[in-house]
Amino acid sequence: MAITAQEVNKLRQMTGAGMMDCKKALTEAEGDFEKAVDILRKKGQKVSASRADRETKEGAVVTKVTENGAKGTLLSLTCETDFVAKNEEFGAFANTLLDLAVEKGASSIEEIVALPFESITVAEKIIEMTGKIGEKIEISHYEIVIAEAVVPYIHSNGKLGVLVGLTNTSGADVEEAGKDVAMQIAAMNPVAVDKDGVDASTVEREIEVGKEQARAEGKPEEMLEKIALGKLNKFYKENTLLSQQFVKDNSKTIAQYLDSVSKGMTVSAFKRVSIG
Repeated sequence: MAITAQEVNKLRQMTGAGMMDCKKALTEAEGDFEKAVDILRKKGQKVSASRADRETKEGAVVTKVTENGAKGTLLSLTCETDFVAKNEEFGAFANTLLDLAVEKGASSIEEIVALPFESITVAEKIIEMTGKIGEKIEISHYEIVIAEAVVPYIHSNGKLGVLVGLTNTSGADVEEAGKDVAMQIAAMNPVAVDKDGVDASTVEREIEVGKEQARAEGKPEEMLEKIALGKLNKFYKENTLLSQQFVKDNSKTIAQYLDSVSKGMTVSAFKRVSIG
């Protein structure tokens, strides 16, 4: 049967697929729009499957904080090329997914992809977008921080995002301080808030490395443990947020900087996500 240009355009508007793809789908479906949409979706599934082993090293990080400032969420949507990542539609899709996740109270990527999206699921919509764009697309990270005050930060390249949760704020305006700390986290990539947050395997590894370094320097065996613990303390200072030197004022640690803004204020949690 003959497929008109108006019908092709209608399907294109419905799906966002290319003109030729829409024409082929409508021809195969004998003019049935629902069947044609399914055909296009199946094409997306094939594209998705064929690109399953591709790496998604580009993308966008988006954040959202509740009106009361007590809960922040962060989502990264990744793709294969910078060209797609900078596409307006891609960024809008990332924000739409985050808005939906927050609205429905999703707590994981698995919960997000199972959510209804228009007449399909988020997982199916991602497959549809994969077919349309021709690149592997996936939600790579989804993070939540709950605190007295949560402050977000997105780096200028759009590929690095931070959520920082502050406590003991005493009602102070913490936006600027939170942004400063979030930028510190973005730049310095601390492993934890403080030494208590460093996982046991990391501590063990640092102690072993410290011992081996001391041994290589010819230090006596009975001194190795003490030297290694000294090196571990240096590791804590350089790699845990509150002990790090504040990049904007090296005379203070992050803990001292926050205390100077509002007595007793500190960081309760943070999340840092970087693409690539």
